[in-house]
Amino acid sequence: MDGLNILPLAVTMMVGPQIVSAVILVTTPRPVRVSLAFLTGVAAATTVGVAVMSALAGVLDSAVDLGGSSDGGSTGKIIQYVLVLLLALGALKNWLRRETVEPPKWLGTLMTADPRRAATVGFLIILLMPSDLMVMMTVGVNLQQSGASFLAALPFIALTVLIAAVPLLCFVLFRRRVRPAVPRIRDWLNTHSWLVNIIACLLFIVLILT
Repeated sequence: MDGLNILPLAVTMMVGPQIVSAVILVTTPRPVRVSLAFLTGVAAATTVGVAVMSALAGVLDSAVDLGGSSDGGSTGKIIQYVLVLLLALGALKNWLRRETVEPPKWLGTLMTADPRRAATVGFLIILLMPSDLMVMMTVGVNLQQSGASFLAALPFIALTVLIAAVPLLCFVLFRRRVRPAVPRIRDWLNTHSWLVNIIACLLFIVLILT
């Protein structure tokens, strides 16, 4: 995609409860099956999300000219600056509530998830996460501004799924070494969810402004 570095975008897609879910699933009794189902849900949701956001950007572009990707005063750029403001407010909120923020209760239910539930979580955790919607909107706007087809977003989708698969790949390749460490990683991510969210917000802000 012209003008976008897809690696930070894909990383931002998975920072937060998304990657925590992937880590939890490799601690279940059937880690490979449920993790593959989770990845299927992530892939489907990212594909659908980018397609919808690209279509919405096309509708917006027909009503209000989004301008080119290098036009600092274009409507597309204004949308991105609004996203920066929202992300900054989100990071500030997480910082102020860092002492009381708790991980979502549904994360605990993943310990006994079957493949169907894992796929559902993978699908919904992308489409219902505000930060992911912002990322996919940015991708959609960029596709419109550069005049690229949906095919140009396939590397971004593939990289997002690959990052989501990192816990599973580590488990499969280094099972003996990784298995004892996974619960500690999971617990750290749960207790520091506020920090993970702030990192995601700041990463996306830097990505938009550069």
